[in-house]
Amino acid sequence: MPRALLAAVLVLAVAAGCGARASAGGFTAGRLNVVTAFYPLQFLSERIGGGTVRVLNLTKPGAEPHDVELNPRQVADVADAGLAVYLSGFQPAVDTAVEQEAKGHSFDVASAVDLLPYTQDSEEDGDKDPHVWLDPVRFATIAGQLGDRLAAADPANAASYRSRARQLQDQLRDLDRTYARSLATCRRHELVTSHSAFNYLATRYGLTQVGITGISPEAEPAPRRLAEVARTARATGTTTIFFETLVSPKVAETIAREVGARTAVLDPLEGLTDPAADYFSVMRANLAALTTALGCTA
Repeated sequence: MPRALLAAVLVLAVAAGCGARASAGGFTAGRLNVVTAFYPLQFLSERIGGGTVRVLNLTKPGAEPHDVELNPRQVADVADAGLAVYLSGFQPAVDTAVEQEAKGHSFDVASAVDLLPYTQDSEEDGDKDPHVWLDPVRFATIAGQLGDRLAAADPANAASYRSRARQLQDQLRDLDRTYARSLATCRRHELVTSHSAFNYLATRYGLTQVGITGISPEAEPAPRRLAEVARTARATGTTTIFFETLVSPKVAETIAREVGARTAVLDPLEGLTDPAADYFSVMRANLAALTTALGCTA
């Protein structure tokens, strides 16, 4: 082998070795590598991890996370992580990557709380509803357990992780109290949404979700379902049909025209489109939309 080529190969080998050592044991430059499946888990990890973690989100900002596919680099990131944070049953590609590459260093947030069943009449009957983060109380429980998992992965910073987790739990409980107070005196309680993502929120605060489509927001509703939702909206005096930011509003607009209602955004927080927003700002915007649509007086 020519000397110049041999030298180049040696340089590449040394560089590769340095890169491997830099991320050995799930750390890079002294920070714990945390891979998260989609935005709410990224939010928790960044808030609890602070400056001692390096968070990589597998779902790009503005992307719809349900059917995300992972490229080889992302699968390698899962393998290299000190902790992979995901929600089983929500993203099949992520489930597969964790099972194959991160089984011993992962946290399935579905194991932290009881998940509600998905009950709408469709082929998805019997499945568990994944949208647990829309219940601040359950989300606070997940935050506490994530703090413990980060502490176990990085014992040198365990006290800081647990402290930040407690602070975040307090903020989530404050959010829960605000929701409960604001939604206690509403004239209407039916929540008509284009995507059946809000059962946790509805269950927590005494509302009834009426979803046009199922858990997957891109599913096409059957004509029978459209007719059922329109009848329910008329019977309950619904004034607002909600749609979300990451998918087309056409279905919601169709129902709204038929029953003489308006449309408004209710964000399921599966991903952010505004870089200035975060979990709390979106949840407050959702609350404002709900109190207007449901005629709440508190």
